[in-house]
Amino acid sequence: MRVRAVLFDLDGTLLDTLEDLCDSVNRVLARNSFPPHPLDAYRYFIGDGAATLFTRALPPDHREERTLLRCLRQFREDYGINWNVKTRPYDGIPEMLDALVERGISLSVLSNKPHETTEKCVSGLLGRWSFDVVLGQREAVPKKPDPAGAQEIAGRIGIPPAAFVYLGDTGTDMRTARAAGMYPVGALWGFRPEEELRQQGARAFAETPRDFVAFIDARHADDPG
Repeated sequence: MRVRAVLFDLDGTLLDTLEDLCDSVNRVLARNSFPPHPLDAYRYFIGDGAATLFTRALPPDHREERTLLRCLRQFREDYGINWNVKTRPYDGIPEMLDALVERGISLSVLSNKPHETTEKCVSGLLGRWSFDVVLGQREAVPKKPDPAGAQEIAGRIGIPPAAFVYLGDTGTDMRTARAAGMYPVGALWGFRPEEELRQQGARAFAETPRDFVAFIDARHADDPG
């Protein structure tokens, strides 16, 4: 089926948020007398929501609910102020989005970030482009890899999931795409390695945002209807 829509993950796909997340979590850890982690560790901590992020970042013997909730509250306060100190779109993302708009592709975002933070990131750093739907994690909707959010987006736009390509950088994204009936493409410029994406169901890969546009063009050439 011809590609009519692209559903993007946010962190590690459209925006390089790694350093701001690392710095914010490490500040909270230090505030609570816990050891920090190096930047690369956060490539594997991030992607499954803030609660999972802190479950991974806290020492194994300090993951009780009281500590977790306290750290989450402090993190939301800190990250709410410092989310865009170093965060920027990846190189090539603006050109990629321009190219997709020129081709008449519907654009949407689905993140495991809290919904309000997701909207803030998209409007603050990707406000040049019109996204049909932007959804973050909401209490009433299970987070990725559950397909509920992706399917909700397809329903809102009125485009069947089979006409979506899902671009993400983690195994969670690939499982989400497969469960939702969308075509999973791995963004190799993001946080996780190609092998993880392949094992979790990626059907294609893009080394750069420009490669992703070439992938879309090739799909259209194969299915001109």
